[in-house]
Amino acid sequence: MSIILKTPDEIEKMRVACRLAAEVLDYITPFVKPGVTTGELDTLCHDYMVNVQGCVPAPLNYAPSGYKPYPKSICTSVNHQICHGIPGEKQLRSGDIVNIDITTIKDGYHGDTSRMFLIGETSIQARRLCDVTFECLWKGIEQVRPGASLGDIGHAIQQHAEGAGFSVVREFCGHGVGASFHEDPQVVHYGKPGTGVVLRPNMIFTIEPMINAGKAAIRALADGWTVVTKDHSLSAQWEHTVLVTETGYEILTVSEGMRPAPDWVGPANR
Repeated sequence: MSIILKTPDEIEKMRVACRLAAEVLDYITPFVKPGVTTGELDTLCHDYMVNVQGCVPAPLNYAPSGYKPYPKSICTSVNHQICHGIPGEKQLRSGDIVNIDITTIKDGYHGDTSRMFLIGETSIQARRLCDVTFECLWKGIEQVRPGASLGDIGHAIQQHAEGAGFSVVREFCGHGVGASFHEDPQVVHYGKPGTGVVLRPNMIFTIEPMINAGKAAIRALADGWTVVTKDHSLSAQWEHTVLVTETGYEILTVSEGMRPAPDWVGPANR
């Protein structure tokens, strides 16, 4: 495993790319409502990234080994879709939940973040799943400090999700990010305290728990990208890109419209 510790110049470039990614989510928020198609959301985000921010949408034509090129500029995962949902003709309806995942490239560096959106009147279970998943994100983030381990992050997330009666997706995880879309380390969202890679200052990675209302089992759709819950239960995900600092952490994917951290997060970190 080759983990890249970022230089001060690289960290500053990451701050810019990550802020821009978060601002795409701010921009698209008013459009995420009943009747809009996920394809229309993709077009709006693409145009904003390219024409307003001067960014490159990282997912567009992204083709890791074993995958055909991803055809759109954002990921939109609706209801039982866990991740990598491809925007298209699907109209959002009242009661849906959707994750919108944005990755920008600015000056050669990637910013990666996602949020959940609740469409119209959603079920109590859907709201609770989205809230608990957001809390899982922050339970993981709060473990980040030099000397802590990736196992500490995964354990905190798993304990909170399973304690609420939900399950953690095992097959997909957070990841290092920088000049490349996906770098070491892999940041799984389950595990044992004190295990795995020890965190060091200037590491940058995403934490992006995928939490299912039902069982953890998944299946992939024929499009080669979209991953869904095997039992058709709802799934939620939130994502931030995080820098390990000398004393703790810094959230890089910050914007005015981001959801505030839970009240139990330390004031200096909210």
